[in-house]
Parts: sequence; C-alpha cells; structure tokens
Amino acid sequence: MFLTKQHLVMARTLGVAIVATVGLSACATYKDEFAGINSRLDQLDAKVQSAAQSADAANQSAQQANQRLDQMESRVQSLESAPTRVPRG
Repeated sequence: MFLTKQHLVMARTLGVAIVATVGLSACATYKDEFAGINSRLDQLDAKVQSAAQSADAANQSAQQANQRLDQMESRVQSLESAPTRVPRG
C-alpha cells in the first residue's frame, strides 16, 4: 500500500509538471503572438503618424496657395475694373 501512495504522489507530481509545462509553453506562444501583433500595431501607428504629418503639411501648403490665389484674384479684379487705355499713335 505504501508503494501505491508513493506512486500516486509521483504520478500527481508528474501530472502537475506536465500541465504546468504545457501551460507555460502555451503562454510563451501567446507572448510571441502578442509581441508580433504589438510590433505590427507599432508599425501601423508610425505610418498613421507619418500620414497625419504629411496631411498637415499638405493642408498648410493648400492654405498658402489659397491665400496667393485670393491676392491674385483681387489684383485681377482691379485690373478688369480699371478704365481701358487708349493705344498710342
């Protein structure tokens, strides 16, 4: 009977060790997967940040171009409303 109890204790210990090993290996797999996903998310975040900066720069350029167009429009309107010149000679 004593050997049977020893065998049960040994079997339980081995069972716990096997379950712990399998559980830890699964955690390691998930850690690797999460690390990969986090890496891809970081790359996407960097791309989004870069795109946002590019969009801001394009927006500023467009605003400057609109200001120049507004200045040209006022100049064109003043030239169109000026009296016509009589050609010489």
